[in-house]
Amino acid sequence: MNMIYIYGPPGVGKYTVSKELSKLTGYRLFHNQLSIEFVMSMFDFGTPTFNRLVLKYRADMIEEAAKNGISLIFTSSYAKGFNDPIIKDIMKRVRKHNGNVYFVQLHCETGELLKRVTSGSRRKYYKIRSSKLLKNLMKKYNHTSSIPFVKSLYIDNTKIKPKEAAKKIIRYYNLQ
Repeated sequence: MNMIYIYGPPGVGKYTVSKELSKLTGYRLFHNQLSIEFVMSMFDFGTPTFNRLVLKYRADMIEEAAKNGISLIFTSSYAKGFNDPIIKDIMKRVRKHNGNVYFVQLHCETGELLKRVTSGSRRKYYKIRSSKLLKNLMKKYNHTSSIPFVKSLYIDNTKIKPKEAAKKIIRYYNLQ
């Protein structure tokens, strides 16, 4: 079982690249918004219960995939320091079932990022859709740093197509 963990700031193209990667590899796509929408159906965004359940369901789903040999792609923003214990827990759960976790950091130029975040396609998943909100979020959390305790493939996808980024991931990690 392989888990491809794709991270980067909101609007960088994690979901779009992951869809292409899923088509090319057959890996299941578990983008972070799925758990958010599921929990939002009953609990308000950002409440303690909401936060606890989102993290619980993500970790449980990923561990069950590992236990059942289901390779997957998971997407998430990364906020330096804040997400570290969550990522370590996910890695532990996957490795407990002899799975591999491969990390990919997506990056794009700030101007392009601010343009992408306002895209109409983001409405479907209750994603951040305001450049002002994104700027504030990026001041509060460091969404552009690499996860310090893992090796990540770094891809600047400012000017490349999602399919090209997906092919780079496949080549780098020798995925089937």
